[in-house]
Amino acid sequence: MAFSISINNHIAHLIFNKPPVNAFDSHEWAAIAAEITRLGKHSDVHCLVISAEGKGFCAGVDIKELGAHPDRIVPVNKGNYDTFEAIHRNPKPVIVALHGFVLGGGIGIAGAADIIVASDCASFGVPEVDRGAMGGGAHLQRMFPVQKVRHMYFTGEFIDAHEAYRLGAVERVVPLSERVNAAMAIAESIAAKSSVMVTLAKEALNGIEDGNLEDKYRREQGLTLEAYSYKDSQEARDAFNEKRDASFQEGDA
Repeated sequence: MAFSISINNHIAHLIFNKPPVNAFDSHEWAAIAAEITRLGKHSDVHCLVISAEGKGFCAGVDIKELGAHPDRIVPVNKGNYDTFEAIHRNPKPVIVALHGFVLGGGIGIAGAADIIVASDCASFGVPEVDRGAMGGGAHLQRMFPVQKVRHMYFTGEFIDAHEAYRLGAVERVVPLSERVNAAMAIAESIAAKSSVMVTLAKEALNGIEDGNLEDKYRREQGLTLEAYSYKDSQEARDAFNEKRDASFQEGDA
């Protein structure tokens, strides 16, 4: 199992534990989405916390799976979509405790969440262009200003936790060992309130957001499918898996 679950004092804690980098395949993404949805319907759960073990929070999709089986982009896309929607549309508040690298699908999880706590070693990035895919922009733009998102997306450059805090995406930056405790402290404050009132509050806040996050992400996923029709996309994945520089041919489809 790529994750574990515990429920204590009305707080559900989901922990990613697929070493070394928490990169999930199509089946694992589907399981994560199903579990988050189930927890949101659990009568004893008032708040969810998501954290991870290992080198970083989440490196996104398993590029090795897609390198060997490009056709699996469809179930991978569905697993990503369902996971991010399960967080964003969850009737219970979702808090993420981030550390290390937050990439690709990790950005989707963080961007879909209600509150972000980050360790001082956390870094955020969307290397999709360098992996022959699209995705993550909609959720990244829920965290950061438009031009910052475009710079990160086009260049593949990362920003650290302190810059993310300066830009308003992160609620607290704490030492690595304190990230889960900090998230739990926020969760305890929320869980102590009326669950009915908090659920209505989340529905209200989702309802006044600018645009539909899921529709925006669905458009990105359509462009991922288009990207996969180009040889450059396969070359990007092959180069990543083979740990070499990619060699692109201009206009090669």
